Amino acid sequence: MRLSIKSKNGAHIIKRIVICFIILAVGVIGMMWLAGLKKPPVKLKTQERPICVEAVRGVVEDVPVFITGYGEVRALDILSVAPEVSGKIVKINSRLEVGEVIYKGELLFEIDSRNYLSAEKQAMASVNQWKDTILRLEKEFAIKKNRLKTLKRNQELSKSEFKRVLSLFEKDDVGTRSGVDAAEQLFNNAAERADQMHQDVTLYPIRIREAQSSLTAATANLEIAATNLERCTVLAPFTARIKDVTLEKGQYVSPGFKAVTLANDAVLEINVPLNSNDARKWLRFNHKVDKGKTSWFNGLDNVICTIRWTENLYENNWTGRLNRVVKFDQETRTLTVAVRINAQDRIKDNKTGLPLVEGMFCAVKIPGKMLCNVIRMPRWTVSFENTVYVSIKNRLKTKQVTVARIDGKNTFISAGISPGEILITTRLIDPLENSLLEITKTCDSSDYFLDLPKGSE
Repeated sequence: MRLSIKSKNGAHIIKRIVICFIILAVGVIGMMWLAGLKKPPVKLKTQERPICVEAVRGVVEDVPVFITGYGEVRALDILSVAPEVSGKIVKINSRLEVGEVIYKGELLFEIDSRNYLSAEKQAMASVNQWKDTILRLEKEFAIKKNRLKTLKRNQELSKSEFKRVLSLFEKDDVGTRSGVDAAEQLFNNAAERADQMHQDVTLYPIRIREAQSSLTAATANLEIAATNLERCTVLAPFTARIKDVTLEKGQYVSPGFKAVTLANDAVLEINVPLNSNDARKWLRFNHKVDKGKTSWFNGLDNVICTIRWTENLYENNWTGRLNRVVKFDQETRTLTVAVRINAQDRIKDNKTGLPLVEGMFCAVKIPGKMLCNVIRMPRWTVSFENTVYVSIKNRLKTKQVTVARIDGKNTFISAGISPGEILITTRLIDPLENSLLEITKTCDSSDYFLDLPKGSE
């Protein structure tokens, strides 16, 4: 019984195994049949795709350097007009308003002059009085000098008479003692009058000099009074623009009160801060030694500069001239220079009708030294590591270069690139070294202008 059961189980297991092998075989045969139905893909020949770029041919050239700075235009001469005498304002120019132009010699304002007119008359009377006093003393001096001569003659006569009377009395016993005393008394009186007159005559020159000193003081007082009277009328010292007014008719003013501020627009000036390194490298100094002067930036060349209003850089431009170095600031490492513009140049350069005026913020381009033997490239073609991409046999190569100067959108390379070498100007982001290139456009680097100032080409 047990043997029959075991034989039945073994046959059943074998049957299952055979069925599994049959199923697997059918699957494999079906898969092979399906795989045989698929056609293999056509094999294509692989080809390297080039990168399309634009490039320039490196040309060595000498380029003028322009140092660019910014500054605000201001009038060179700004004068605060203050009254020099006190008083009430009785008259004001009808055009004394901010922005008006007042011409040289034109009235600005007038102060009540009645008190100063009276002071002038009083000083004039004192001068005349002292002149009359001097004239009187001079005449008295002349008269008393003549009287002194008469009194001295009387003294001599009285002396002779006294000697004669005394001699007769003592030698010849003629006359009386009282007669001798009377003669002596007459002589003494004559001598006393002569001495008194001599003293007066001697003092007259001193009295005349004292009177002349008093006349000088009175004359000075008269000049002060006349000057104060003249100062009551305040005139424009030059043709100027009214910049500020703090004055009203009827107002009482005192010396030093800031009444009117005048600006002379005939000459304008711009203070331009420059980077000290740029100034050191590129500003033109003629290195001439000026005897008798200090060492403060002597020999700065007064070159002609281009001035552009920042609100309209390409339509409004004027010319000025580099004038001097104003200051050096060690903290900010800037050198401030002054560029001066006169009225004739502003009128000549004014082509749009808009004048260059105080308050405009302007860009100033100052011609500097020549940058020699450099290759000009767009700024974006040189990386922050000072490398550029070049084409060698239509393959991309990276080269290390030396940057001499960066100006606007231009970079000037002084070493690392050979003349005639092809430099890529297309912006590339992490390209593979030795990539194949296709140059679509090329030109000389000297013809590749990027926002260069007019006239620098």
